[in-house]
Amino acid sequence: MVKGVIAGMHKASMDRRVVAVIFTGAGDRAFCTGGNTKEYSEYYSLKPTEYALYMDLFNAMVDAILNCKKPVICRVNGMRIAGGQEIGMACDLALSSDLAIYGQAGPKHGSAPVGGSVDFLPWMLPMELAMWNCISCEMWSAYKMKRLGLISKCVPVIKQDGEWFRNPGVIVDRYVDDGEIVYGEFQTGQAAKDARAFVKAATTDFSKLDGEIGKILWTFTNLFPHCLQMSIDSVRQKKKAYWDASKGAYRHWLATNMSSEAFLGFTAFNTKKITGTDTIDFIKYRQLLSEGRPVDESLFEEVLGKPQ
Repeated sequence: MVKGVIAGMHKASMDRRVVAVIFTGAGDRAFCTGGNTKEYSEYYSLKPTEYALYMDLFNAMVDAILNCKKPVICRVNGMRIAGGQEIGMACDLALSSDLAIYGQAGPKHGSAPVGGSVDFLPWMLPMELAMWNCISCEMWSAYKMKRLGLISKCVPVIKQDGEWFRNPGVIVDRYVDDGEIVYGEFQTGQAAKDARAFVKAATTDFSKLDGEIGKILWTFTNLFPHCLQMSIDSVRQKKKAYWDASKGAYRHWLATNMSSEAFLGFTAFNTKKITGTDTIDFIKYRQLLSEGRPVDESLFEEVLGKPQ
């Protein structure tokens, strides 16, 4: 898939008939939920050289998006998580289904968002919001992403009897509660349960989203192509400056980390059906590290979940 994205971006760059690239996922559930954690756990764990080669490909995919000689629009048809969030932010514009969920997963599952998020977010958000998004693994709704200026449009995709319905799982009325704007935050309690049941039974229709993308494509079509690309590339340079400065070091750290915390994080996630938990015992792990314990199989056994 990664090789296919790289090839697609190069092909679009060279095709003079192409006005812009639409980058999307299959189906109506997800744009990209990140790497294959089963593969990470069962193949790449404890194999830093193999994972370094994989990261070469991932980095090349981000480069291919940032170097594409056509504008790249991310059509977010569902969840955009972890590495999916990062390749999405490498795109020039993003238009989203209002059912989409965004966020990072790294520090909770044995990695760090160094596939682009730590480079792009401080340029796109105030520093503390960028920091919180990178480290908290908190999920954000499409409406929150729109409110913060991280996507261009948030469009309803549930249509029943000719009527459009916004995502009922998100608070879409702007009001203030204890000084906090809660517009775009997820519903909780019974409201969240009712919303999930409604969405599960609903039929999705992406024609409204595609119509909005069509408007942008028509705008692009009626611009001088070289002036358009110069404008695109000039804005991209700011994102590229941070990314290019650090991507090599990220690759080496991620490879090395495959023999320690990544092994733990991906193994925990991959065995959650057996243990009932998708994370390690973080408190125990910190205690063992504070005692100077070697990060070895004995430590792994103590902090990973036990079969239920």
